[in-house]
Amino acid sequence: MHVKGEHEIYCCGARVRISEKGIEVLSEPRIEYCPLHEALYGTKKIDFEAVRRSVEMKITGFGFCCGNRTFNDEPIVAYGASEMMRVWLEKGLIDCAVVVCEGAGTVITSNGRLVQAIGARLTGIVKTSPIPEIIRKIKSENGIVLDEATAFIDQVGGVKKALDLGFKRLAVSVAGFQSEVISEIRKVEASAKADILIFSVCNTCIGKADVKHVAKADVVCASASKILREEIGKKALLQLGVTIPVYVLTDKGKRLVLAYLAEFKDRLVIFRTGKLPYEVEGRGPQLKRT
Repeated sequence: MHVKGEHEIYCCGARVRISEKGIEVLSEPRIEYCPLHEALYGTKKIDFEAVRRSVEMKITGFGFCCGNRTFNDEPIVAYGASEMMRVWLEKGLIDCAVVVCEGAGTVITSNGRLVQAIGARLTGIVKTSPIPEIIRKIKSENGIVLDEATAFIDQVGGVKKALDLGFKRLAVSVAGFQSEVISEIRKVEASAKADILIFSVCNTCIGKADVKHVAKADVVCASASKILREEIGKKALLQLGVTIPVYVLTDKGKRLVLAYLAEFKDRLVIFRTGKLPYEVEGRGPQLKRT
C-alpha cells in the first residue's frame, strides 16, 4: 500500500507526519502505556518506535492515507464517537453527522455506516491532503466533502454547510487540539436555532486553556488527559467506561447516549454514585512522568 499526499495526526499524544517519504514521529508521545493501544496494536510500552509501528499498521492493515483505504463499518470500541453517531443516525435521532476523514477533511453525511467506516480506527487528524479515491468512495456512500480541492478540516464550516442543506439536528466531532471550535459551533447553533450535539474527541494533549471550550461539549472522551478527569469528569451527568472514560455533560447528551446503550449488545452494570469521575486505580492510560 502506498501513501498519497501528506498528512499530520496525533497518535498517543505524539504528532506524526505521514507522506510518500514515510512516517516521521515529530514529537515525543505523551503516554507510556494505553490499554486500548495494546488491545489494537499489541504495544505495552509506548515510545517513538511504537508510535511509528502502530501508524505503519494502520497503513498496511486498512490503507490509512492510501487510495485503497478500507471502509469497514464494524464497531471497534464500545463508546466511540463514530459508533454512537451511527446508532443515532439509524434511529433517526439526528439528521446528519459532521466528521473528519483523512484524504477528505471535513465530511457531512446522514449515512451511519459511512460514519463508522470513516471513524473506526482514526486518531486526531491535524491536517490532510486530498486523496481522490477516498473522496470518490465517500461521495458514493452519500457523503459530502466540504472542500474536495484541499481536504481542509473545518468543523464550523461543515456545520454551516449542513445547516444550509436543511439539516437541523446535527452531531459533530471536534478534536481537542481544536477545542476553541466548540465555542464557535455553539454560537452558530444559537444563531441558527439548530440542535447540535458536540462530541469532543482526541483529548490527550489538551491544556488548561482548552477546558473552558471542552466544557461546552455534550459528550467528552477523556482520552489520556489528566486535566479532563479532574475538571470535566466532576461536571458529568453520566460516565461511560473506566479505562478511557467518556463523560456526558448535558441532558441532550444523556438522552442520546442512553438511546445508544439501548442498542448495545454487551452486558452492562449501572449504579448510582454521589460524584464523578468514577476511577479504578491501575486502569487507564499511564502518562509519561515529567
